[in-house]
Amino acid sequence: MLDLHPAPADMARLVIEGLSRTPKQLPAWFLYDNEGSRLFDAICEQPEYGLTRTETALLSRHAPAMAAAMGEGVLVEFGAGSARKVSPLLEALAPPAYVALDISAEHLQQACRNLQQRHPSIPVLGICCDYSQLQQLPEQPLLAGQRRLGFYPGSSLGNFDPDEAVTLLGQFARLLGSDGRLLIGIDQPRSAAALEAAYNDRAGHSAAFARNLLVRLNRELAGSFDPGSFRYEAHWQAQDSRIAMALVSERDQQVSLDGTRWRFAAGEALITEYSHKYSPEAFTALAAAAGWRSLERWGADDGSFSLHLLQPAASGAEPGRLSI
Repeated sequence: MLDLHPAPADMARLVIEGLSRTPKQLPAWFLYDNEGSRLFDAICEQPEYGLTRTETALLSRHAPAMAAAMGEGVLVEFGAGSARKVSPLLEALAPPAYVALDISAEHLQQACRNLQQRHPSIPVLGICCDYSQLQQLPEQPLLAGQRRLGFYPGSSLGNFDPDEAVTLLGQFARLLGSDGRLLIGIDQPRSAAALEAAYNDRAGHSAAFARNLLVRLNRELAGSFDPGSFRYEAHWQAQDSRIAMALVSERDQQVSLDGTRWRFAAGEALITEYSHKYSPEAFTALAAAAGWRSLERWGADDGSFSLHLLQPAASGAEPGRLSI
């Protein structure tokens, strides 16, 4: 394990920036402390949230074809979480090493232990970091002289605004290199009812996941949030092709964070995260703006999700085909 976790001072600065916005919005990675990561795992198991099951099925079905198209190299997973989806790729690729990047140190460490037990012949390295701010991969023997293959599952790119997503994809291109590849999961638009149910499950895990953000702020920045005075909402915003998840103040109130006081009006929203959805065509255009071109796509039968394989546009390969 390498720990590059952002310092508390960085969190305080980002809170000030986020709460000064209209609407108020904090970085999505704030949600993923150890408890938040546990709650997100629970969300992925809920019947309303089909993304994880769909992506896992695609990986299980097409891993050999994906591995053949990706070629040899170290597998680098961005936002690894519990690293539950990567096993079919590891079995098909048999890479010289697997590198997992995630923001939650405890969660990542346990995930790497579990993965190492399942794949004892593949060296596993965990790096605790905010991958969206990572400018280069650490100097490390497992990475030295190796071609790099990126894996970014879960449609996590949707947490970033489109301009930010282009920046992030460009950053991945620099991290992976001119001969790299990127396999990325993308959730696609569908009915508002289905999407809103997926992000507001009946068991209440989505609401608990959002409110845990306030618990974390209280703990790490001496905050005075009362989580019970905020209700959780998730709405599809068709004009922006995204789900907006928010904690909405039930009353006019003031809270303190790191010595600064903030006012929340009754009905005012604190955006905890967005989840943008992209059609295959929209994502291909987004990737092209970041310097990637599509090699191949594996899509779900119901049109809800795709895994795209990208390569740097400068490498000049012909666009690939759709596999279902």
